[in-house]
Amino acid sequence: MLISAAGWCAENKYNFPLLKTNMTSFQVKAVCPHDCPDTCALLVTVNDGIATEVKGNPDHPTTGGVLCTKVARYTERTYHPDRLLYPQKRIGKKGEGRFERISWDEAIAAITAKLKNIVAVNPEGLLPYSYAGTMGLVQGESVAQRFFNKVGASLLDRTICASAGAAGYKYTVGASIGTDLEQVQHARLIIIWGSNPIASSVHFWMRAQEAKRSGARLIAIDPYRSLTAEKCHQHIALLPGTDAALALGLMHVLIKEELIDRDYIGQYTLGFEQLAERAAEWTPERVAEVCGITVDEVVQLARDYGNGCREGATLIRLNYGVQRVRGGGMAVRNIACLPALTGAWRNPAGGALLSLSGAFPKNNAALHRPDLLAPGMAPRTINMNEIGDALLQPASTEFGPEITGLIVYNSNPVAVAPDSGKVAQGFAREDLFTVVLEHFQTDTADYADILLPATTQLEHTDVHSTYGHYYMMANNAAIQPLGEAKPNSEIFRLIAKGMGFDDACFSETDDQIAATAFRTDTVNAVHFDWEFLKKNGWQKLIMPDAPFAHGNFLTPSGKCEFYSESMLQHGLDPLPCFIPPYESVASNAVLAQQFPLAMISPPARNFMNSTFVNVKSLRDTEGEPHLDMHPEDAAARVIVTGDMVRIFNQRGSMQARVRVTDKARKGLVVGLSIWWKKLAGDGQNANAVTSQKLADMGGGATFYDVLVEVEKSTVVLSA
Repeated sequence: MLISAAGWCAENKYNFPLLKTNMTSFQVKAVCPHDCPDTCALLVTVNDGIATEVKGNPDHPTTGGVLCTKVARYTERTYHPDRLLYPQKRIGKKGEGRFERISWDEAIAAITAKLKNIVAVNPEGLLPYSYAGTMGLVQGESVAQRFFNKVGASLLDRTICASAGAAGYKYTVGASIGTDLEQVQHARLIIIWGSNPIASSVHFWMRAQEAKRSGARLIAIDPYRSLTAEKCHQHIALLPGTDAALALGLMHVLIKEELIDRDYIGQYTLGFEQLAERAAEWTPERVAEVCGITVDEVVQLARDYGNGCREGATLIRLNYGVQRVRGGGMAVRNIACLPALTGAWRNPAGGALLSLSGAFPKNNAALHRPDLLAPGMAPRTINMNEIGDALLQPASTEFGPEITGLIVYNSNPVAVAPDSGKVAQGFAREDLFTVVLEHFQTDTADYADILLPATTQLEHTDVHSTYGHYYMMANNAAIQPLGEAKPNSEIFRLIAKGMGFDDACFSETDDQIAATAFRTDTVNAVHFDWEFLKKNGWQKLIMPDAPFAHGNFLTPSGKCEFYSESMLQHGLDPLPCFIPPYESVASNAVLAQQFPLAMISPPARNFMNSTFVNVKSLRDTEGEPHLDMHPEDAAARVIVTGDMVRIFNQRGSMQARVRVTDKARKGLVVGLSIWWKKLAGDGQNANAVTSQKLADMGGGATFYDVLVEVEKSTVVLSA
């Protein structure tokens, strides 16, 4: 329970005004807000108005008292000396990061004056840009989306992370539903495909380790020998963007050697005969050549999987590394076919786990209020992965009206969006009015015209769905907002008021919004009660132990669709297939002559996208931007460990310190990411070389579909 205020105390050692309470110490139930499947339950200890400790709640069934290194240091982030505390306006050139303090009244007046002019010309000239800086349903999109609907602003297609895989998975099984995290420890074989849970899902890894101690076999499929791959029994290092081909090869062997469940296939799948014909084309020899692995690896993996499904629970944990390539959606679709082929869904600990977000009946109509759009209005949609090109285009047939206003919140696009040279060029437009809501002066904040201080998770109320477990979660504010920071919801209420909007929905409190977050007319959340959730911290959705044990797929046919009529109608191959990368030695020989090395940039363990990069203790652990490079590739370029190198292609370049290691397979370089550009020696990060091209479905990003060259650098970088 939160303690009521008794007055303000003097400045403390953090130099922030803090709330004095009538109790010296108490704990608050909260939730990690970040883009991670674990969505941990937190206990925040507050002493005299100061949050002194953040730890995992030991009573929460999936958190179990354990936090990742990043969130365990959340107080460092909340009380960071560089925290934004007051509204500011730009006084220098865009990108210089020079601002002066103004009042909230001045900020709102300046923002609404500009927005009224933009909307008067064309409402679609205004674009929101946001993603998962907070995953909360209140501070993430509720009041903000209401505001943009009321204005009639352009829509943002939020596809930068997982949309390709979500689309492929949905075509196959119907929704983002899968194996319950709490069953993982009972699996006998776990294939970790395109995922590094030690860095990105520690609670899945804890359960996988428990399964391993009980005799389970762990296999990692990843081009890079990640921290997770190092601790598995086997690591299969395929070429980037070839996962779909490997899945087809597994199907070939499974069907040929009768390692399938004919009964399950007959009752609960659609299109097996067509699938068998397609899989027959993908011999182990062909797959080995495409994937850059051995024939034996293909055959043995199929046998391990097929036999494992007969002997006990077999689980595939697939993740986002699989889908950030041209054929990423199809790759996820192909992999999602495997549990139905073998009947792995029959066991609660078997099947597949990609995302569980589809189980949460979010009440988007209440949260986002699409009814606020003027009758007949259908604003254009901009794909967030194409923000660089979109900002640099005048009015065009491809993108529509010119973007003249931009409001950025819960994201840092200048650092995280692909082809960042173009992104920065677009943000530097003097005629682009840009408002940024932030905790810190990020790469993106440097380009703001008006910079607004937002609260962190410890300072506001929110409600959360998750994508790694089946618990609805509540976040209670633990401390008063620092300085003049305000929740996103309140900031958009103020902007709406300044625009003259008097709709009742702009007067709803955060608690009132949270109380409508989930639809209670569905069996999954019929028991949802916001007051109970706030007090308890979590409520589990009502879900079957094994969601597809008896079919009940959420596809049009109600079956796992090996053949998808929906895909055919959308211009896609209705059967599993292989779509080669845009950029690889095999698929683009001309480009590969200039840039012969594939590059991937998976998350660094101590960062979360670009979040936490400015927390010094975490950045010190990472040290500096590094590039892992295979010994043969390094020797061919006379490069040794410790050399500073330039990584470049036709889009841009970055510099990093080389680590020569066989963790990176031959022909691949790996730059763990994403650094703030201003905190890297050369002012660039991995997105200097990534592409704005989209994946095969869902409008997804292609961050790992990249060819580069590497050479020694003669430039001395600043510290």
